[in-house]
Amino acid sequence: MEEAVGLVLEALCDCGKCKCDEGWYGDSCQYPTTCNLTRKKSNEMCKNSQDIICSNCHNQRCGTCKCSALRVGHGKCYCGNCYCEAGWHGDKCEFQCDITPWEIKKRCTSPDGKICSNRGTCICGECTCHDVDPTGDWGDIHGDTCECDERNCKAVYDRYSDDFCSGHGQCNCGRCDCKKGWTGKKCEHPRSCPLSAEDSSKKCQGSSNLPCNGRGKCECGQCTCFPPGDNRVHGKTCECDDRQCEDMDGNVCGGHGLCSCGRCVCEDGWFGQLCQHPRKCNMTEDESKSFCDSANGVLCSGKGSCHCGKCICSPQEWYISGEFCECDDRDCDKHDGLICTGNGVCSCGNCECWEGWNGNACEIWLGTEYP
Repeated sequence: MEEAVGLVLEALCDCGKCKCDEGWYGDSCQYPTTCNLTRKKSNEMCKNSQDIICSNCHNQRCGTCKCSALRVGHGKCYCGNCYCEAGWHGDKCEFQCDITPWEIKKRCTSPDGKICSNRGTCICGECTCHDVDPTGDWGDIHGDTCECDERNCKAVYDRYSDDFCSGHGQCNCGRCDCKKGWTGKKCEHPRSCPLSAEDSSKKCQGSSNLPCNGRGKCECGQCTCFPPGDNRVHGKTCECDDRQCEDMDGNVCGGHGLCSCGRCVCEDGWFGQLCQHPRKCNMTEDESKSFCDSANGVLCSGKGSCHCGKCICSPQEWYISGEFCECDDRDCDKHDGLICTGNGVCSCGNCECWEGWNGNACEIWLGTEYP
């Protein structure tokens, strides 16, 4: 079952529909196309406590229940595993929820708006977190909506490591509360420092003009990146900002690539800063160009090329953006030479700051700092 869930998560999503790996099918790529179980073994695995296959289903083949209109079951069984319909749960889909689907979703939605924080499975309004401690106690991932990830507190990202908060603090729901005299994301920085302020700042700068690239706090030559607890900003000098890989809806690389230190590495068949452009196009050239004419009738404002009905702004002119390449991001406010201080995106002349940042150039941190 765990292997099947893992493969489901790895499936590619294209236009709201999953493109399944070879050997899997279904709306969520949850069903195997082949099964190595005998009919007898499959039947046994699909029976509930009353020896009824798939809780009132029949016509079962290779662990798969096909229900008639008169005898509707509560899920489908594939290769010995039951996949329950909404409102039903249990190993054999034998238990019915006493709350509505809307209430189920509400109870399982984490503060960030995700179902079980994308770290668990919602069953009848309760989250079952994917990470379970082998001892039987709660694991590294826990909380009512799996919102707590204790691995964020470990100096070594290993579920079996006991090195929480570098030994200098207490881990609370994935965040370190440091003891007196220590600070940092994992309480790794001593507050007393032998370095001068100038030397400390220099070590935090790296190749940037700003300490910690303007995205963190420099203490004793080491950077603590903001926002606290957000793994998307990382690196020795906070030089990697994986938020740059997200669009305005929070989709990473358009679902068609991986983010590496703030840059998208696209899958085959996709390109663009956010892997948003398919290489194949089903439009004619004239159809495509008809969607790329800017207000003045010039194709992509004369500052880009048209591909499949969308403007691709000139990569040589990094500051050009907008649907029709009509915007100049150099018009956005700067701080110490960085547009939007690197803490937001320039949208047609105005800085749209990341959460926790404010100011015309996103230069002011308003969030909670580490103790």
